[in-house]
Amino acid sequence: MSLLNILIVPDARLRQTAEPVANVDGRVARLMDDMLETMYKAPGIGLAAPQVGVLERVIVMDIAERKTEAPTPILMANPEIIARSDELATAQEGCLSIPDIYADVTRPRQVRVRYVDRDGEVRELDADGLTATCVQHEIDHLNGVLFVDYLSALKRSMLLRRLQKMQRNKAAG
Repeated sequence: MSLLNILIVPDARLRQTAEPVANVDGRVARLMDDMLETMYKAPGIGLAAPQVGVLERVIVMDIAERKTEAPTPILMANPEIIARSDELATAQEGCLSIPDIYADVTRPRQVRVRYVDRDGEVRELDADGLTATCVQHEIDHLNGVLFVDYLSALKRSMLLRRLQKMQRNKAAG
């Protein structure tokens, strides 16, 4: 396994739509493993292939509390939301591609996702709480959507300017 480079806003690849995976073969399984290792190292709880410059419909997640819980990775190819609750939930979200920026985002509280797992099997996942938030966030990445797109134009602009300022300060040393 190897660590991958995580793209940072405003990289244009983060705004592109990812292509479906034809089948989960050895290459896609290695990509999933590398993405998982990269996500753990970052650290994060989810990562989509476009965030590492691969425009394929692949995501990885693990919402287990690293200090107290055993890892529970979920690796998905071609995930699609097939059902969503009418009930909404608001949660604070962040993103490895928009480091150190967080905001409240409202999404469906529960979703059902159909996907292909690392072994090539079609599966469904009923998700709620943090799992539902995370899977929706990562699927958004596959469609070129970032969590800041759910915010007002003013709030989004303020947060992205803050990110630019933090990046300039970091580069200046």
